[in-house]
Amino acid sequence: MSAQEEVTELEVWIDQDLCTGDGICAQYAPEVFELDIDGLAYVKSADDELLQEKGATTPVPLPLLNDVRDSANECPGDCIHVRRVSDKTEVYGPDAE
Repeated sequence: MSAQEEVTELEVWIDQDLCTGDGICAQYAPEVFELDIDGLAYVKSADDELLQEKGATTPVPLPLLNDVRDSANECPGDCIHVRRVSDKTEVYGPDAE
């Protein structure tokens, strides 16, 4: 499997229970993250719709992988989880090995 194929199989989700509303994620990757009126961050669909269901995931676009990774690494709430779709293994975020 090439690196590009592996990357296209990543998804991201936010644990709103831990979100501090700092907005770093939306600054890094506004195409993927957005703060809602409740002050918490959510992921957005490929159609730019806010996904407010608990545990909602969205694919990580290859051109935005570094921004999404940096969002997970810099998040003060440690609430951004990036995982492989195939086996749900977290690759970036608080539960990454």
